Amino acid sequence: MLHSATHVVIDQSVGYSALMNKTTRFDTREHILNIGEQLCVKSGFNGTGLIELLKQAGVPKGSFYYYFPSKEAFGVAMLERYFARYVQNMRSFFDASQGDTRLSVLEYYQQAVEKWQEHQFVGCLSVKLSAEVCDLSEEMRSALAAGSSALISTLTDALEKAQREGYLHSEISATEAARTLYMLWMGASLHTKICRNSTPLVIAVNEITRILRVA
Repeated sequence: MLHSATHVVIDQSVGYSALMNKTTRFDTREHILNIGEQLCVKSGFNGTGLIELLKQAGVPKGSFYYYFPSKEAFGVAMLERYFARYVQNMRSFFDASQGDTRLSVLEYYQQAVEKWQEHQFVGCLSVKLSAEVCDLSEEMRSALAAGSSALISTLTDALEKAQREGYLHSEISATEAARTLYMLWMGASLHTKICRNSTPLVIAVNEITRILRVA
């Protein structure tokens, strides 16, 4: 998780202006990434022009290139930031389970369905960009692969915990099940964008429930 600038310890040898410059650089980079993610979820990576991004972020072109040597480097940083937050939120959700991690995993996906039904749109950067950039940028493809692996690893940990708790059948391969869940949800999320209803997500939850059979 990224830490607030208020947690920076001020060394007596560091001037106030230097600290403020460090804080400004930190905040500006985050601001650009945040605005960029919103635009990319809506319009895709190629559909998000640099001019539009700078206008929406309210920063000059020089500020962008100070942090990111290219739009591709920006895309990599945006994906890394997105997946770091995604993994942390998933871990926090599972860690909050009351002794039944299997149920927590099912609730995680069920809540995602309910969120889509409420808003009719859930921005998922990985779904939006996966097909678009993998053949165009090896660096961004690698970032997507690393992020996907981290999510699958987090799911694997949760399923292994569920087995230790005695709520998930011991014959299930936690690693294979986690990978299946991830691929199933990615596919359902993409199909939901196509048909614009929650049916694919509901079917995915039903299948996930079947896969994660009780002990």
